[in-house]
Amino acid sequence: MGRICCLGLKNIKGSQVIRFDNVGMRYGMGSEVLKDISFELQPGSFHFLTGPSGAGKTSLLKLMYLAHRPSRGVISMFNQDVSATERPGLPRLRRRIGVVFQDFRLLDHLTAVENVALPLRIAGGKGPEIDEHVEELLAWVGLKDRMASRPSTLSGGEKQRLAIARAVINRPDLLLADEPTGNVDPEMAERLMYLFVELNKLGTTTVIATHDMSLVRKIGADRMHLHDGNLQIVRAGETAFTPVGGT
Repeated sequence: MGRICCLGLKNIKGSQVIRFDNVGMRYGMGSEVLKDISFELQPGSFHFLTGPSGAGKTSLLKLMYLAHRPSRGVISMFNQDVSATERPGLPRLRRRIGVVFQDFRLLDHLTAVENVALPLRIAGGKGPEIDEHVEELLAWVGLKDRMASRPSTLSGGEKQRLAIARAVINRPDLLLADEPTGNVDPEMAERLMYLFVELNKLGTTTVIATHDMSLVRKIGADRMHLHDGNLQIVRAGETAFTPVGGT
């Protein structure tokens, strides 16, 4: 698997997918879980999001897929200030984002095929063409024999692969994945990473949160490293600074 050319996290004028300016986030009246986060992701960039448990990775992803608003600072998505976007306009932005959740969030009353086809049907797709694309992708992630199965009958690894297929089926402008290889064996993890890499080559900006440093080294992309709510940009081949006593 070749190395990916990364363009993001630079002060480049023009189009950007995401921009954070001095963003802080807290839950309720608690202390900040994210502190003065500033970065910019350019179209077509690929980054890993790393850091110890509790560092704020999931919280950062929630801000990126618009599940939460920041406590302070400014977030822009696709050159649009999120704080200035009226609530009816948020679904339009979210449709440009594919998300792989740690808890899968599959619809139990739908089959595997129906779960994956849902984003295409919401976008207005119809008929046999959808089924063909969905079935091809499910076969690629190893679920050819489980297409008619409902999520409740699938293993954790199968649910993970189904969630990934649903997130990438409509080639989103931005893909966010929270530990997408955490429930699969190493061989399938590499296969799924190859899928993310190929999607990125087609232009999808990709951010993958992971603890699997072997995959990070194999892909060779830059990292967004969080520690205690602070963000550090780690270029491919460099080592993240961890304070004495840190994880």
